[in-house]
Amino acid sequence: MAEKQKKVPVLPWMRSPVDVSLLEQCPLGLVPCLDPRLMVALQNMGFSSLFPVQMAVWQETIGPGAFERDLCVNSPTGSGKTLAYALPIVQALSARAVKCLRALVVLPTRDLALQVKEVFSAIAPAVGLSVGLAVGQSSIADEISELIKRPRLEAGICYDPEDFSPGLQSSVDILVATPGRLIDHINSTKGFTLEHLCYLVVDETDRLLREAYQSWLPTVLQLTRYDEGFFPRAHTFLPSSLGSLKTIRRSGVERGFKGKPYPRLVKMVLSATLTQDPSKLSQLDLHHPLFLTTGKRRYQLPEKLESFKLICETKLKPLYLVALLQKLEGEKCIVFTSSVESTHRLCTLLNFFDDLPFKIKEYSGLQRQSVRSKTLKGFREGEIQVLVSSDAMTRGMDVEGVKNVINYDMPVYIKTYIHRAGRTARAGQAGRCFTLLRKDEDKHFKKLLQKADNNSCPVYAVPPSSVESMHSIYTSALEKLKETVEMEASQNRKVGFKSSREGKSSEHTLQRNSS
Repeated sequence: MAEKQKKVPVLPWMRSPVDVSLLEQCPLGLVPCLDPRLMVALQNMGFSSLFPVQMAVWQETIGPGAFERDLCVNSPTGSGKTLAYALPIVQALSARAVKCLRALVVLPTRDLALQVKEVFSAIAPAVGLSVGLAVGQSSIADEISELIKRPRLEAGICYDPEDFSPGLQSSVDILVATPGRLIDHINSTKGFTLEHLCYLVVDETDRLLREAYQSWLPTVLQLTRYDEGFFPRAHTFLPSSLGSLKTIRRSGVERGFKGKPYPRLVKMVLSATLTQDPSKLSQLDLHHPLFLTTGKRRYQLPEKLESFKLICETKLKPLYLVALLQKLEGEKCIVFTSSVESTHRLCTLLNFFDDLPFKIKEYSGLQRQSVRSKTLKGFREGEIQVLVSSDAMTRGMDVEGVKNVINYDMPVYIKTYIHRAGRTARAGQAGRCFTLLRKDEDKHFKKLLQKADNNSCPVYAVPPSSVESMHSIYTSALEKLKETVEMEASQNRKVGFKSSREGKSSEHTLQRNSS
């Protein structure tokens, strides 16, 4: 008798979630307590109302909930999670004019962090707040100059060293960061402190908890924790204009009044595929968490997404892809592969097909950040119609007007399928997801979709004639690809050999200088 599959235990607070889908979109004019300045900023961004997940978070933060509990949000891709946390945090911080780092948003990738920073930058200046970025896109020295400044001390005032440490202070109220660069600043940037942090957002939580990233989470929690017997790092200077808020204890914890502890660190964790693993969630040290989700299913696809499959002959798979792209007639598409190497080779191959009526570029972790940013800009603006990507694009990336997602390689896990498919059908728009399959993959793919309660994935027919007509072009393209791969391999060997010789030469020089 087969052993029954063990069920993963579910935390009590996750058993009775708040169903976000029961809420309606709310016009901006009816959002309770919304700062008029933020309403104008949202309108300038093209918003006329808030989506259900945004209203749900608003009610639990600015509304009756008033940040009394930590929030865990599990909502489909494209449902508006970024603004769901950005808007209430900006409004809450604007209530007090304190120039110090009070909100931290951590994301797993640079590209996603850049995107989230844009959202904050579109609304925060409207209420006098500034936003910083720490992702390693520029040198750490450039980042430090943006994040830290030396305050101007008022002449004739004697500062008591017991209360103040005149020197460096934060230039930003909100910081969007990747874990590695965040740890760099914590360890080496003078004046960088998390001692006044009010809000911590962990976006794409399941990925950030799955990968250690230099133990960033326990480090952040340790530096923001306040216990009777625990003293964080050295205290930080705040300008005298803060009135009663200028009282700084030697522990470095900001207090509004004597005897009243600084408000607890509020945490907001979000994902389209939020983990239910108690051992992982326990790392977050959540305070009476409230679970917000959409419906009763754990894995959910965008409401207006259509899924299709193409059954292909393995050797002719690129031809089926080209035939599909031609049939889509230049609509904006993202083609996903299983690795950065596959991305590079597939994009190179496709560009050897002559006279295709659309522009194709690759987007992967093999490229420099500047190259990726330029490619993404061209894709957003419509100069590039087809983006061939590794899973670097899957999580959270929002590109307006993506009509189609194509899985060139079938995803192994339902989480991957959900994050890939979620690049289209965003913000209530329609979209399609195509998956190219070998015949022997069809059964596994069906089981995969059932995990998201998706039992409708019809076959998308590509005319055999359109595939057959490209055989000669395909043969020529394959030959060119082979030559290109061999040339690149040769160049890589030369670069590796040169680096090795330079390394040995430097080592010999170092030995001579030491003797």
